[in-house]
Amino acid sequence: MEIMDYIIQNRLILIPVLYIIGIFIKRTQFIKDKYIPLFLLPFGIFFSILMGGETIINDIIQGVLVTGATVMGDQMIKQMQKEE
Repeated sequence: MEIMDYIIQNRLILIPVLYIIGIFIKRTQFIKDKYIPLFLLPFGIFFSILMGGETIINDIIQGVLVTGATVMGDQMIKQMQKEE
């Protein structure tokens, strides 16, 4: 099983949205790279709650999952580009 098995289909749109927000945060250079996931998490939860769902708890969980998928996807791309 992977993280994508748990994300509701209509929340998948949040992954590229969070990725773009992360790029903008990185370009500001006011925030260290290691803190970017912590800044993305409230955005993921907020947008998930805005999209609505069955319960607020489910929306929060979906926000955490899409943030995790965004960070995981970004790290996979970076790791694949590394030369050993």
